[in-house]
Amino acid sequence: MSGGTALAVVMSVSAGFAGSIQAAVLGRLGDRVGTVEAVGFSTLVAGATGIVVLLVARRSVHGVGHAAHEPVWMWLGGILSAFIVLSITFAAPRIGVAAAIGLVITGNLVVAAAIDRFGWFGVERIALEWTRVVGILLLAGGAALLLRR
Repeated sequence: MSGGTALAVVMSVSAGFAGSIQAAVLGRLGDRVGTVEAVGFSTLVAGATGIVVLLVARRSVHGVGHAAHEPVWMWLGGILSAFIVLSITFAAPRIGVAAAIGLVITGNLVVAAAIDRFGWFGVERIALEWTRVVGILLLAGGAALLLRR
């Protein structure tokens, strides 16, 4: 495994850890201040963090201006981020963190498999083999089981 691949794996697993912590923390914040308010505040913190990272890494915010001039459909990343945060902030206190994250991951994998299969958004096409389908079905079953209390 190359250094870049290893780093990608470590970052992906770490993002999974962070996502579960995020769901629990934002669910509690949402209980205290309101779901929409928690999402708004979280979005401000995320934006400020992104600007700080950009300044440290690039010593400039010019990249933000360049991104603003890309096709509008590419802005979906930010819009969908807000929707994801809203969804887990609402769902985690109601169905549990594990169930909420399990369902998010299942949804992620279903759509990711379609994106890979059809090469949507310009990604490299990757065949949808039976092993991937079984993996998605097992995760969906696990998420369904997590809904049971």
